[in-house]
Amino acid sequence: MLSLFAAISILSASPEADAAAVIDRMHQAASRADGQEYFAQFTPDARFIGTDASEHWSLAAFRAYAEPYFARGQGWTYTPRQRSLTIAPIDCRCIAWFDETLESASYGQVRGSGVLRLTDEGWKIEQYVLSFAVPNDRADAVVQAIKARD
Repeated sequence: MLSLFAAISILSASPEADAAAVIDRMHQAASRADGQEYFAQFTPDARFIGTDASEHWSLAAFRAYAEPYFARGQGWTYTPRQRSLTIAPIDCRCIAWFDETLESASYGQVRGSGVLRLTDEGWKIEQYVLSFAVPNDRADAVVQAIKARD
């Protein structure tokens, strides 16, 4: 197992670029329905929070949900359009957080956000949150539609 120092020394151009590359690999693997590569981007204790209120999954639970889709060659494509990524201050440099605007054929514009942690194997996603970007002028209609289901 690599030490944290060794993991840092083998990383590429910058911590920001390395962390962003993990997020990009996750999106690319999902688009190819490559479950092995997709889940390799997460820490073992990661959380995935989806668009539905019920979707608050441990990595194991999300894997159980997603792997049958991947096994059928069915993935999902979210194309990053803009991303903001911040590495924790210099005293740690072992945590990163991000938010991104994504495009999806199914949902249009959505948002992703999350946290990455620097591990002995490099940057890994600790938490990922996918959410719908609801325009303010349509928020009341969305809230009313949700309330009508209750």
